[in-house]
Amino acid sequence: MFRTKRSGLVRRLWRSRAPTEGDADTGTRGTAGCCLGKPGKPNPGTEAELKALTYSILKKIKEKQLDVLLQAVESKGGAKSPCLLLPAKVDARLGQQSYPLPLLLYKVFRWPDLRHSSELKRLSCCESYGKINPELVCCNPHHMSRLCELESPPPPYSKYPTDFLKPPDSPGSASTETGGTVYSAPMGFSDSLALQERGEQPHWCVVAYWEEKTRVGRLYSVQESSLDIFYDLPQGTGFCLGQLASDNKSQLVQTVRAKIGYGIQLSREADGVWVYNRSCYPIFIKSATLDNPDSRTLLVHKVFPGFSIKAFDFEKAKSLRRPNDHEFSLQPPTVFTVQISFVKGWGQCYTRQFISSCPCWLEVIFNNR
Repeated sequence: MFRTKRSGLVRRLWRSRAPTEGDADTGTRGTAGCCLGKPGKPNPGTEAELKALTYSILKKIKEKQLDVLLQAVESKGGAKSPCLLLPAKVDARLGQQSYPLPLLLYKVFRWPDLRHSSELKRLSCCESYGKINPELVCCNPHHMSRLCELESPPPPYSKYPTDFLKPPDSPGSASTETGGTVYSAPMGFSDSLALQERGEQPHWCVVAYWEEKTRVGRLYSVQESSLDIFYDLPQGTGFCLGQLASDNKSQLVQTVRAKIGYGIQLSREADGVWVYNRSCYPIFIKSATLDNPDSRTLLVHKVFPGFSIKAFDFEKAKSLRRPNDHEFSLQPPTVFTVQISFVKGWGQCYTRQFISSCPCWLEVIFNNR
């Protein structure tokens, strides 16, 4: 007659499970794209079997750990939650398949189509890696992301014109923060140079937020190893786009701004810079280091919610800066710049041919010194 706290937590967790094929989830379903990594069909196994298995597992977890898991899944990763350390060698059988305990929890609460741990990448917020008993593993589903796999060959990308772009309070394309120096480099790189020349605190990148052809707000200089860029995040610290004053009254811009939600996370790691899509809608990325070095065009890649992509490789970028390369000698920041648009893509797959036509987008300029 009396419901225990544990049973209440288990029921709430089951109600917060990830939607399966056919459920209403506009952020991840029905979006054809130019990048693989799109969620697929979940593995076979009836709803009753999955529920029974999930309940049996959750009832063996301590209440404090259930609280951690519930905080993570109900906030969809928006609230900071600690690691959920559980035995690594426990397997569970669903249908004809046997899954390690972490993988099963990731399937239930994030990706029903997940098949193997090789599809996953641990996020920088997870503190368990290399610091815990090897018999335990973090099972917090929002401490993981899916790896985005690129199409080969991807569709061509159309280079955007730079002469229409302007930073705030500037009538033209050149920045007013450089003392009158005009650069032909794309989108705000002169601002980045100005930051370096003034000797400000060392940074590994600067971020600019754009709405169509106009930059909104000032450059955000990044010193920390990871940065959240978001419109609205329950416990967010970082670059909050929702606090920027915009003069753009376009209904499309306002709609897309609101859809940015949890946004993205930039993370500088040993092998390069990773972008994790924390929002409920796809993002689109263009980076020279994602492309074939011999390609004459730069490509746009689609990244679905919950997926990560290595958007920039410093070593590869240095190799692309060939001394005799006429294009890169005229526009050196091209290699060290990444563009990211929210919700709406651009290029051959879309009606927008240039990123300057996208409602809301970012320019990330890396410090190559």
